[in-house]
Amino acid sequence: MNSLIQRYAGSSAASQQRRNVSTVDDDDEFSDAMWGSEAGFGSLAKGVPSFMVPSVPDPAAFLRLHTDDHADPSCKIKIQHGTTTLAFRFQGGVIVAVDSRATAGSYVASGTVKKVIEINPYLLGTMAGGAADCQYWETYLGMHCRLHELRNRERISVSAASKYLSNLVYSYKGMGLSMGTMICGWDKTGPALFYVDSDGTRLKGDLFSVGSGSTFAYGVLDQGYRWDLTDEEAQELGRRSIYAAGHRDAFSGNTCNLYHVKEHGWDFIGNYDITTLHYDGPGNVSGSPGHGYGYEIRVEGQTSANPPEVVAQA
Repeated sequence: MNSLIQRYAGSSAASQQRRNVSTVDDDDEFSDAMWGSEAGFGSLAKGVPSFMVPSVPDPAAFLRLHTDDHADPSCKIKIQHGTTTLAFRFQGGVIVAVDSRATAGSYVASGTVKKVIEINPYLLGTMAGGAADCQYWETYLGMHCRLHELRNRERISVSAASKYLSNLVYSYKGMGLSMGTMICGWDKTGPALFYVDSDGTRLKGDLFSVGSGSTFAYGVLDQGYRWDLTDEEAQELGRRSIYAAGHRDAFSGNTCNLYHVKEHGWDFIGNYDITTLHYDGPGNVSGSPGHGYGYEIRVEGQTSANPPEVVAQA
């Protein structure tokens, strides 16, 4: 009897932690797989997934104290952010363009990261912030989008999908999540685009860019964006914007992955190397200038090997 009283008495975080541990110990249905790669997914039928939290009185305060939540230079855990993702709506759908570089501080951990999460054939999500957080929760979102289709016999709207993700991450606010994502798709209302971050912020808009290279991407986007772009012009704008960020931002680069969301669903347009774009351009692509994005324009007429054209005067 005393053990039961101790288990369920109190309302503090420590008491809640004891209840969680004792409940898992007593329930033979929970396996070790719940805490591994199947965490949350394999136990979906058993209810809402739960996670182990630090065994301290206030886990949220503990994480705020030891991470860079408030840009504390002496914090023990520094979450480094470096990426460039963008998406924009226009008359032909939604263009989604991302780079492929993952960094851990000043170390380039990977150059082939897929930062677009294919939620379903009509919905795409982007990754910025913590790769694990974005991959896990957007994959989890895809499961619930499918459950929505089975229950309601129709596709989930982009607005509802983004709202579900916003509510989901808001319940973990202050506990160390690092996410800045865009949910893009096509539903009954046409092309739609929402920004969602780990604080629960949810914004509807026509143009967003997220990540350390977003300021460079915005410079190109603001100059070239308009609603009545053709498909080729919109794809070229997405490529050129990611190129600008990859060329100038040390934490962005390697390659550009380009997607186009249309009424029939999303299409993967292609993968473009940033260095190749600089010197040679995107190749034989409709709407491209036919030369490098940066090199030829900057050196034309500036060296003896490439003198300026002499215009004859009458």
